[in-house]
Amino acid sequence: MSTSAPAQRLLHHRVDGRDSAPPLILGPSLGTSLAVWDPQAPSLARTHRVVRWDLPGHGGSPAGLLPDGGTVADLGQLVLGLADALGIEEFGYAGISLGGAVGTWLAVHHPERVTSLAILCSSAHFGPPEGWSDRAALVRAEGTGPVAETAPARWFTPTFAASPAARPAVDDLSAADPWAYAGLCDALAALDLRAELSRIAAPTLVVAGREDLATPVAHARELADGIPGAALTEVAHAAHLANVERPVPVLAALLGHFAADAASPADDASRHDAGMAVRRAVLGDEHVDRAITRTTDFTAVFQDFITRYAWGEIWTRPGLSRRIRSCITLTALVAHGHHEELAMHVRAARRNGLTPEEIQEVLLQSAVYCGVPAANAAFAIANRILEEEN
Repeated sequence: MSTSAPAQRLLHHRVDGRDSAPPLILGPSLGTSLAVWDPQAPSLARTHRVVRWDLPGHGGSPAGLLPDGGTVADLGQLVLGLADALGIEEFGYAGISLGGAVGTWLAVHHPERVTSLAILCSSAHFGPPEGWSDRAALVRAEGTGPVAETAPARWFTPTFAASPAARPAVDDLSAADPWAYAGLCDALAALDLRAELSRIAAPTLVVAGREDLATPVAHARELADGIPGAALTEVAHAAHLANVERPVPVLAALLGHFAADAASPADDASRHDAGMAVRRAVLGDEHVDRAITRTTDFTAVFQDFITRYAWGEIWTRPGLSRRIRSCITLTALVAHGHHEELAMHVRAARRNGLTPEEIQEVLLQSAVYCGVPAANAAFAIANRILEEEN
């Protein structure tokens, strides 16, 4: 890991992971710092050289980096300048909201630089410009205090907004430079990439929070429909900062999408680390922690085996997405009647982005090829798990 705030025209940034690993640049949402990526960065850095950056006037980036009248294109040029300074020619890119719009602009205007793209809780057009102009005027007149007070309701679901976990992001907004924040509002007001989405050639994942009021799911669908071949993952029980509120399913989606760029684990220790990251992302920390706690001298060799082989070699392969692997796994477990594992993998399928309707279709397909009694039991198990979610 390294940190830096070097030359005058360079965005403040942090780099994690091996210098030899494929680069992955992460862009933040308006009002947040690079810390917004803390839930995902450590796992992504196991297979990538992860570069996180701060918006002008946010975190450690000077406010003056964005000129008066600056645009999302200007932010894109700052990101390219950062990549050039770090010796990065091509890179994967993931961004949240405004950071996602920067990635979209880069993929449209500099396709030779972007190898793959993930756009989280973002839009090609963030609504009527008047709303952003009004917010810019408010912040210039009164500072960021008024928007920080209302940010939890925009960023999170009501339950999460009241939790201590929401506080750090709000504190970052309170600390942002008001004039820089207002300038970024103006940049969002002027943004409209809808007519250019078809020019994006990079493999693209769009992630949406189902309860996002700032950029509703319809905005994500417009992105996914406009970008050739784009995939869409909707995260349940999440609003605008979905990666903060639901870190595990968002991480699972990102690991699956960027797997093709990922550095392949070269030895058993690396495979174990990569496997444990994916295992936690797919099954959840609580389940994995339970399995580790129950490990004995007798079972330790098996735990090591499944972590390295099943999770570190198979689930990390780029040939299939996590969603497809979940479909295959569910079908196999139905066929063999492994009911306890089936319950676990219904939860995993939800983390991997499958909707209840898609799980229903998988089980219905299984009824034809695995038998009605097997599917009958599977429907009962899946129904119980999905009802627990609600």
